[in-house]
Amino acid sequence: MAFKKVTHVLFDLDGLLIDSEVLYTQMFTAVCAKYNKEFTWELKKSLLGFQGHECAEKITKTLDIPLSIEEFMKLCQKECEVLFPKVQLMPGAKKLVEHLHSKGVPIALATSSSKESVDLKMKNFPEFLGLFQHLTMGSTDPEVTKGKPDPAIFLVCASRFPDKPKAEDCLVFEDAVNGMKAAINANMQVVVVPDPRIPAEDLKGATLVLKSLEEFKPEAFGLPSFD
Repeated sequence: MAFKKVTHVLFDLDGLLIDSEVLYTQMFTAVCAKYNKEFTWELKKSLLGFQGHECAEKITKTLDIPLSIEEFMKLCQKECEVLFPKVQLMPGAKKLVEHLHSKGVPIALATSSSKESVDLKMKNFPEFLGLFQHLTMGSTDPEVTKGKPDPAIFLVCASRFPDKPKAEDCLVFEDAVNGMKAAINANMQVVVVPDPRIPAEDLKGATLVLKSLEEFKPEAFGLPSFD
């Protein structure tokens, strides 16, 4: 199957390149449990792609947790400091990113996470992070005014490539429905590698849905193929 050719690639981070969503679940579960509240998959699913403060606001409101957004985020930060340095790369992430970088394809990171969160999670992978031309970290980027599904993060990220590609010349990699919608709203093609619990009907807008990054064929989008 052939798709429209692209010149630039934007990657989400959590749940796509790194196996951090399981750690976020542990973090939110632990904090909510302090107030005898259950952090469910249904709630988790609705948060995927949100910025940190948006997650905190929705969780505290939905579960009626008697904390301010700032107080909730401080508790989460303590859990993060223990959990996040343990994160691992997802299957196929290293191979794909290294391949595109080695072939001169402009690549960038577009994550809803904050700079502090990215620094913590990627502490053991500085060389991997260095392969990206630039990093757009939504929660602490003043130009990214709204979280996904708003297209802001992808439009801002694309605008920071020196050659300013058109939106339709960019390919986005995502794992979340909100991220997929953000890419579509930005007028970009999007490859989704979702959590297997996400229903197929929720992913109908995706250009391509894969079970793993290992399945991706770059040549389908006019990118250099694996040797």
